[in-house]
Amino acid sequence: MAVRRRGNRLERWEVALIKAMLIKAGSNDQDILAYFTRPTRSINHRAIGEIRTEKKHKQVKAASDPELEEFIATWPDIDPQTGLSLRGDELLIKAREAMVAAVHIFNGAGLTFRAELFIVTSIIAWTYLLHAWFRRERIDYRYIEADGTVKKTKQGEDCYWELGKCLRHARCPVPKGAVSNLEFLLSLRHEIEHRSTNRIDDAVSAKLQACCINFNDSMKLLFGAQFGLERRLPIALQFVTFSADQRSILKRASDLPQHIATMMDAFHETLTEEEQADPQFAYRVAFIPKTGNRASNADLAVEFVKPDSVEGREINSVLLKEVDKRRFIANR
Repeated sequence: MAVRRRGNRLERWEVALIKAMLIKAGSNDQDILAYFTRPTRSINHRAIGEIRTEKKHKQVKAASDPELEEFIATWPDIDPQTGLSLRGDELLIKAREAMVAAVHIFNGAGLTFRAELFIVTSIIAWTYLLHAWFRRERIDYRYIEADGTVKKTKQGEDCYWELGKCLRHARCPVPKGAVSNLEFLLSLRHEIEHRSTNRIDDAVSAKLQACCINFNDSMKLLFGAQFGLERRLPIALQFVTFSADQRSILKRASDLPQHIATMMDAFHETLTEEEQADPQFAYRVAFIPKTGNRASNADLAVEFVKPDSVEGREINSVLLKEVDKRRFIANR
């Protein structure tokens, strides 16, 4: 049985629509309830009765006739793949779409500044995801002025927390390793914003992969397994493999600009060895060609094995370990 989650409550705009429905002759609580119950949220029929008797939401005004007609005409306004309401679950939909866009951008052929574009877009995705969780948990994620009023933008809109502020909140649901990963990407984004970069894709690819996995895990943990992105984003196919010589050439050709290298070194110095090895901070994998032992496995492009298994030990025995060679200094 699915775990019952918080957030099964009506929004103010929904209460206004329900009041408009109650005014119309012939409507009953059960029929009205059908319009506001969806897979992501179950509303008890008691909520409709409390609105009818004005036990709750007495101060909310009924929606106008045009607003009610528009709502009914466009209902059910949901995403067909997930059942998410395009209006009620807008933050969650935006979070998923932003991360999908980030991955598509990075995997897109012919793009040069893929890592930079991924980082900016994935930070937007994480921000929307945490805003959706804060909203469900009834945590006010708006900036509050010293006089207690909500801080406004120049256009008069509420000013919401950025990702860094969300991660620092005492109830932030993101694991520590994933927080370190996002803090690293935020630091790198600041460098991208203020100074130009060379290609950094290879240098930060492990962090970007961890960011994707962490997002998907958090999405499923906080909102449900049905919202995972693994079915929507299949494995990326490659045209080439890399030999040791090719890898050396790539490493020489992808030298980082000094300010990026300095920022990365400074950030890593703030972490322990265990924190740096956490796969939620940087996710690394090793690939070797493999012929399937069974016909049923022969078509699997990626297979996960335990490191302490017989197959895992065999894989470790063929991987090359890079070491620093002894340096010979000229004598004077």
